[in-house]
Amino acid sequence: MLIMRFVHILSAFWLITGLLGRWMAFAQARRAADIQSAAALLRLSERFEQLMVIPGSQVVLIFGLLAAWLGGHPLLGALQGARANWLLVSLALSISMIPIVTLLLVPRRKLRRLALEDALAHGAFTAELRTALADRIVLGSRTAEMMITGAILVLMVLKPF
Repeated sequence: MLIMRFVHILSAFWLITGLLGRWMAFAQARRAADIQSAAALLRLSERFEQLMVIPGSQVVLIFGLLAAWLGGHPLLGALQGARANWLLVSLALSISMIPIVTLLLVPRRKLRRLALEDALAHGAFTAELRTALADRIVLGSRTAEMMITGAILVLMVLKPF
């Protein structure tokens, strides 16, 4: 049980590191003065996404569920007659990210990749790439993702209810 909890905590570090790395690389790409620098930073952002955020979000959820199960903690809180509901809220918050990622972020990532390829072919920023980098839905979704992850972290550490 302790090993599983430790692995769950390590996977949370992995995910949060990926989220922060992706966030910083993307923010710098938005401020880049030339297309080559922006492209390098966007590729770095994608690496964080592919190597840390996507697998990290899956692994942290799997190990969290296993840790709860091994520890005998009821995932559904009051729905299972338990007094603590922090696991239920954490699980609901985790699941709430699925539609944000699949319906908003994944399609826009594809559009951003195409805009980047076009800008690289032209050797300069294009209007499409600038629009993709300033996409309020992407920025808002990623902010929500960070806030939800932060809320889950607080719930996991403090177990307030």
